[in-house]
Amino acid sequence: MRLAGISLLAAGVAVALYVVGRVHRVNPASSLFGQQYGAVVALKAVLATVALGLAVLQVLLAVWMYRKLPLAGSPPRPVPLAHRIVGFGLFALTLPIAVHCLIAYGVQLTSLRVAVHSLAGCFFYGAFVAKVVLVQTRRLSGWVLPAAGGTLAVVVAVLWYTSALWYYNGYQLPGI
Repeated sequence: MRLAGISLLAAGVAVALYVVGRVHRVNPASSLFGQQYGAVVALKAVLATVALGLAVLQVLLAVWMYRKLPLAGSPPRPVPLAHRIVGFGLFALTLPIAVHCLIAYGVQLTSLRVAVHSLAGCFFYGAFVAKVVLVQTRRLSGWVLPAAGGTLAVVVAVLWYTSALWYYNGYQLPGI
């Protein structure tokens, strides 16, 4: 029952972001840290790449905490704290990217890449809310928290693949 409630909360966040992204008036000229248009795409590609690196580190720390990292032995005491700090840093890094995406582009379904990116972005924040609540919930099966963390890492990879990799492979901005 708890897991169903947490899942509904996550779905609610994702759907709310989707609806806001579909109904609000987009502003492609909005800036991110003073950058606009092509420069903002380059900046977001760098930030997304850093986010992907943090997600990989997050997974490695989690696997070490669960003692599933081969040849690593028991994790030292700072590993759980480092895991939390990296997770917070990852979340904090993604916020300005997501806010810019929402303001500048909204949720678009114009091509497969754009649709996957838009939907994955909405799903990421719903899944993040679910993971934060799951961390505080003690009476769930042992597989739930690692599954939620793994899902978040995969979604970060999908977001990177549909944005930063697209940029690094020679993107094309419409009208430029």
